[in-house]
Amino acid sequence: MADKYLDMVNSGFTATLAKKLGLPRPARLRRWSTQTPLLPGPLLVLGSSARAQALSDTLVSWGLDVRRNDAGGAKLGGLILLLDELTHPEQLSPLMLAAGQAVRQLVPGARVVSISRPALATDEPAVAAVRQGIDGAIRSLGRELRAGATANGILLTGDAEADSPSVLAATHFFLSGRSAYVDGQFLQVSGNAGELPESFDAPLAGKVVAVTGAARGIGAAIAATLYRDGATVIVVDMPGASDALSKVANRVSGTALQLDVTAADAGTRIIEHARARHGQLDLVIHNAGITRDKLLANMDAGRWDSVIAVNIASQLRMNEQLLAADLPGLRVVSLASTSGIAGNRGQSNYAASKGGVIGMVRASAEDFAANGGTINAVAPGFIETEMTAKIPLGTRTVARMVLPSLMQGGLPLDVAEAIGFLAWDASQGINGQTLRVCGQSLVGA
Repeated sequence: MADKYLDMVNSGFTATLAKKLGLPRPARLRRWSTQTPLLPGPLLVLGSSARAQALSDTLVSWGLDVRRNDAGGAKLGGLILLLDELTHPEQLSPLMLAAGQAVRQLVPGARVVSISRPALATDEPAVAAVRQGIDGAIRSLGRELRAGATANGILLTGDAEADSPSVLAATHFFLSGRSAYVDGQFLQVSGNAGELPESFDAPLAGKVVAVTGAARGIGAAIAATLYRDGATVIVVDMPGASDALSKVANRVSGTALQLDVTAADAGTRIIEHARARHGQLDLVIHNAGITRDKLLANMDAGRWDSVIAVNIASQLRMNEQLLAADLPGLRVVSLASTSGIAGNRGQSNYAASKGGVIGMVRASAEDFAANGGTINAVAPGFIETEMTAKIPLGTRTVARMVLPSLMQGGLPLDVAEAIGFLAWDASQGINGQTLRVCGQSLVGA
């Protein structure tokens, strides 16, 4: 949120005045930079698990000052809770109460990450109770944190352990500034596949990615972020957006493909372009989407059908073509929306399409995994775009104040960071998941 209100409440005399008046004071969020450390202070690891030492050793190798179970009086940049071996709700008490004391020592922009296991119908009742209880406790903690701090969780499934590559990748993402607008979220990680990048500054080095809807907004931010992370980028958009598309392509030193994603051969044409110009295709980002909002009572077939055609039917068709091609290890990330989870007034068509994306990635995970690939979705909430910038400042400010925890909208960059993380080789154990980028709010577009 780069506007006058954020500037006013965080600097100079107006910051002091806002504090005295009790006005909401959203913090400047800590975002990723190669020039800043992974965390703004020491990391406290609470709890134990079979791989606790191996995890701690990796965290130290990342340059972190790791404290085990006792941080003394140190100001903390992060907190990890190892909860994967708990079998009864009574065991949660000492760890959460210790975490409560550690929260007092967190600096602005700190991170809390839990590592646990999901509750299953086949679990013993006490085991399922504590595992589901962790979910509620961490989400609640996320709503209590202030000054840009966040709390998220990693769920170990199958034979995944705390030091599995995809668990480490998720841990790095949640601790870093890349997760600035991700709060109160849980990611399931399965297995021990994947390989951590040689450098987290360029985790997509050597990859070729196609981004649809890339001429502006979130799509352009995705292209820029993946390029920053080392990828060769193909930007895709409608022929009518050729000028804007060319500018994005130039900024990311990539190539442009003018293409209507609803074309019957859209997926095939992306593959052909990638192979002809770059020799390979490793990642596809389904970002292209439209809105045609109207109350359902006033909805017509044109509005409904066009949204479904662009936002979900095109992705289904392209995915069939991607799966039919010889693209081992292909990563696909689709744009969903919190509207597809909680609904939104006047967006029954849009919510149906974005809910469809969530269902699609869950049902397609096995097919992509069969060739060493993955498919996941990112569901943005309230993201500051050119469209939201047209809303009057006062109205925007009031709307942000109802957003829990972070009290502000996210940026297109925040969506791009989550997509980039899901595209890492190290994220191979994350498949069929939907990651919300919403500051723990279900307000979205």
